[in-house]
Amino acid sequence: MPENSQEKAAVLLSGGLDSMVAAALAREKGHDVHALTIDYGQRHKRELEAARAIARALGLAGHSEIALDLRQFGGSALTADIDVPKDGVGETIPVTYVPARNLVFLALTTAFAESIGAGRIVIGVNALDYSGYPDCRPEFIAAFAEAARLGTKAGIEGQGFAIDAPLQFLSKADIAREADRLGLDTGLSWSCYDPRGDGLPCGLCDSCRLRMGGFAAAGLTDGLTYPPETE
Repeated sequence: MPENSQEKAAVLLSGGLDSMVAAALAREKGHDVHALTIDYGQRHKRELEAARAIARALGLAGHSEIALDLRQFGGSALTADIDVPKDGVGETIPVTYVPARNLVFLALTTAFAESIGAGRIVIGVNALDYSGYPDCRPEFIAAFAEAARLGTKAGIEGQGFAIDAPLQFLSKADIAREADRLGLDTGLSWSCYDPRGDGLPCGLCDSCRLRMGGFAAAGLTDGLTYPPETE
């Protein structure tokens, strides 16, 4: 891995608001940003389209996509024929949790980073305003960083990976403010778990509620259009 590898960053770009802001922050720091988007068999492809649009808008150095069919495992409302909850954000891990998703995604992003000579991995996880997913927590990110050091050629040769989670301790309102500060078109991103037939976000799933609440708390207008009855 070249000596300037810390200047090259591999960003896990889902197409959501958080990953968009994380990628933009990496670009703002002057990193050579290469994005990886994973098509994991989610029931809708809207977020994949969003990731492509974000990569173009940010002028990233590269954008790669990989297919990984997690529908074969099931167990989540995002990959199986299970209703997405619409009754508010609860305190337990919801059925929209995809088994070990960030563990799998970070492993793939680490392989991607090592293959392109990137010494920095960027992920937009958030430990405050989230739906209780265990793979968004700081202790998970720290443990994975150690696993990546021990389990890669780059790591054992002393040229491992810095894992940046710049949004980890920000509220959704803080993230909305960062998007505004960075001048991002938030309408390019997508967060909804259950898009309507007319192409609008549902406005009722956990992800929609958290995002809408964040923009409202920040006193900002989201670039996405929501159904009038949910605004």
